Amino acid sequence: MTHVTGTLGPGIADAGGAAETVSTSAGPAPDGSAEGGGSAARRSAGAIARALFLLTKPRIIELLLVTTLPTMLLAARGLPSARLIAVTLLGGALAAASANTLNCYIDRDIDAVMKRTSRRPLVASTGSPSIRPGEALASGIVLGAASTLLLGLLANWLAAVLADCAILFYVFVYTVGLKRRTASNIVIGGAAGCFPVLVGWAAVTGRVSIWAGVLFAVIFFWTPPHFWALAMKFRDDYAAANVPMLPVVAAPAIVVRKIVIYSYAMVATTLALAPYAGWIYGCCALGLGGWFLAEAHRLLARTGDDSIASGSIRLFHLSIVYLTLLFAAVAVTALLLPIGSW
Repeated sequence: MTHVTGTLGPGIADAGGAAETVSTSAGPAPDGSAEGGGSAARRSAGAIARALFLLTKPRIIELLLVTTLPTMLLAARGLPSARLIAVTLLGGALAAASANTLNCYIDRDIDAVMKRTSRRPLVASTGSPSIRPGEALASGIVLGAASTLLLGLLANWLAAVLADCAILFYVFVYTVGLKRRTASNIVIGGAAGCFPVLVGWAAVTGRVSIWAGVLFAVIFFWTPPHFWALAMKFRDDYAAANVPMLPVVAAPAIVVRKIVIYSYAMVATTLALAPYAGWIYGCCALGLGGWFLAEAHRLLARTGDDSIASGSIRLFHLSIVYLTLLFAAVAVTALLLPIGSW
């Protein structure tokens, strides 16, 4: 659950990386733990709970749920039971929270270096961190276990297994395996953010169909343009942390050309869903796709211009709006069937 660019994952970029943290009197230790037993003893339960909540990256979870609910409606060709919707959304949120918390635990060394993430609870530079690494690790594991049990017992075990796959993929494939080693990290690792649509489909139908795979592919191709646009803005941050995001290792012209290429692949994939979703969705996908491609080409025209950084962050924000509207079209189509069918 992506980054779609979370994704549970990198599929959906962390726009809220500079979250506030609760500070105390002591300074942070190099490993992100609090110095001094007295300061640690004065931490309130509220401060700990707030810190654990912020580690889940709630803004990313919101976007992941935006893709899950419309997928459930499309899979049901209508409205599933309120109970199933609540269980699936809560289970998916817990899975995403688990993956994001474990990501913060593993990446606390580079988060401390990057300005965008230096105020996260584990590495807060103003006062001592309000949460200890061990507490974050335990929280991430408990959240993952809760997600598995909730989905498995109250939805079905296929949905639970898919949610677990998303957590494991984000933590071990992306965060541990790819992020610090290759510029292809977000292309491959972004698949973690695509799992929520599979979870939603499986929760409704008990299986994963080819159309769920198409939705997976939509988010897969959406993630690189979404995340690279953000990474262009924060290129210096990633360079300081020695994270080889594409904008760090490639010229802006190369990055933007790849953004355009993936954008075309994304739009083509959205149109591939039209035979199943119907003409209302098809028209919306075509209009939204044209809008996104126009913005991607506008960024391409700024290559070599000093305004490329502002243009990239504009595309980043637009990509979130685009995905939200696209999946809103999926939801509307599902509720209007058979009116919207071909």
